[in-house]
Amino acid sequence: METTAQPFKGGLIECASRKPRLAHDLTRAIARTLASRDSRVSIALYDRTTRTSCTYRADKRFDSASIVKPTILGALLHIRDGYLTDEEQYLARKMIVNSDNQSTYMLWDTVGPDNIQHFLDEAGMTNTAINEAGFMGLTQVTARDQATLLALLTGEDDTVLDEEERAYILGLMRDVQDDQRWGAPAGAPSDAAVQVKNGWLQRSDANLRNPWDRGDWKVHSMGAFTGRAYDYGLVVLTENNRVPAHGHPDAGWDYGMDTIESVASAIHRNLHPDR
Repeated sequence: METTAQPFKGGLIECASRKPRLAHDLTRAIARTLASRDSRVSIALYDRTTRTSCTYRADKRFDSASIVKPTILGALLHIRDGYLTDEEQYLARKMIVNSDNQSTYMLWDTVGPDNIQHFLDEAGMTNTAINEAGFMGLTQVTARDQATLLALLTGEDDTVLDEEERAYILGLMRDVQDDQRWGAPAGAPSDAAVQVKNGWLQRSDANLRNPWDRGDWKVHSMGAFTGRAYDYGLVVLTENNRVPAHGHPDAGWDYGMDTIESVASAIHRNLHPDR
């Protein structure tokens, strides 16, 4: 196993791989990609095929925005033993495929914080914290925990969710509407099955008296890539995606998305240079 670590912007990019030089190449590619970006970034990657992993500030907590939604669905399936009513299936599809917040809160209230926490414990997502005030998008998540969820969904362990339940969540993530399929899939092999969930939220840590201010975009993406010879997952979380003075309010969102896609493209390119 080759392991490479590189100090970078107060953190440490760490990659390990059974494939010769891949850890070294990924570490350099991530550092090179982020060198010119102002976003604060966390990364977690696993690839079962090449036994490769990379992390960068993977235990830093971020406001979740909508990437908490597959967790909510996992918790719902867990308490229902895989059986959802027609209404719950309708709401689940709206929550994942369309990222509809109203549907999400209806399911959030159905599951309840105690059951969500139980699911987190069972899934090994030990550094995720539910917002005490009940704001779904302010759940505190880490790149490592989100990658743990992707690995659970694409794995073969039936302890937390069985095969049918895992396939149900992945199927909805495969169906995410076209204009929300940015981020982690950028540069992925064209013949891979892509399961994705993204999140975006404007909230600035510099002005906590008004936590919903328009200054700082949190932009996140998580994707699982399967089929053929593919079996890997990537999570990229970002914040400090600032709106320039007098700039369009969406400028920070665009900046965060560009940061994620630059990282994702570099990682996919190094994992699968011939695809």
